[in-house]
Amino acid sequence: MSTSEIAPLVATGFPVLGVAAWSGTGKTTLLEALLPILQERGLKVGVIKHAHHTFEVDTPGKDSYQLRKAGASPMLVASHQRYALMQETPGQQEPDLNHLLALMAPHAPDLVIVEGFKAWPLPKLVVYRQEVGDPAILDDNGVCAAALKRTDIRPLSKTVARLDIDDVPGIAEWVHGFMRRQEYL
Repeated sequence: MSTSEIAPLVATGFPVLGVAAWSGTGKTTLLEALLPILQERGLKVGVIKHAHHTFEVDTPGKDSYQLRKAGASPMLVASHQRYALMQETPGQQEPDLNHLLALMAPHAPDLVIVEGFKAWPLPKLVVYRQEVGDPAILDDNGVCAAALKRTDIRPLSKTVARLDIDDVPGIAEWVHGFMRRQEYL
């Protein structure tokens, strides 16, 4: 999906926060530390992660894998501990974030964090390390906050909150405040 084909975000009924960073910056590591803190605060947080390649969530040789490969679409596999819904999307250029957010709605999350989808017009927390990637990522119109090393004193827009990348509780506090400030249906 090209930038010109990206639709505005639809009303979701829950706040949506993008977490954007260049590969190798540590966004997944940050989210792994952040999610338990938000959960301790009683928040139900959904995550949508963009993948830039084909991937398997199933093990070759297992029945669900074989059935999906045989044409089942969607393929839902469930146990008493979890379920996974797999939908083949042949010919789709990029995933439609609005569709994915609609899939989250029945689960009534307090917040959905979107990892990736840099081109989509959504509020973003950028995770940035000066040794990884282009600093232009900090200039996106949707950036609300930037998590950087404390020693990185680069100027940020007045509308961008500066967060310490190593202060996960402080980032959790900012996320909680972000949720309270959002207007959504």
